Amino acid sequence: MAKGHSRLTAQGQVSVPAPIRRKLGLGPGAVLEWDAEGDQVIVRRVGRYSFDDVHDALFPQVPARKSLADLKDGISREMKRRYAKR
Repeated sequence: MAKGHSRLTAQGQVSVPAPIRRKLGLGPGAVLEWDAEGDQVIVRRVGRYSFDDVHDALFPQVPARKSLADLKDGISREMKRRYAKR
């Protein structure tokens, strides 16, 4: 288990020890969640989801591949629909 010590500054700031930063994968801008339980404080990393995790959750199925001719045809139809004089 990673272990380290920190000192509280006069402004209430705490440095996270290097072994803990490495274990939790913390870097600049990382958000920590603090939870007091009795006389203990639990610190957790927030936002452990990457862009790929969010993308996969929103778009679970990969769309079928289209040929270049199909793409050009779709663009042509959309342009005609959008800009055709009425």
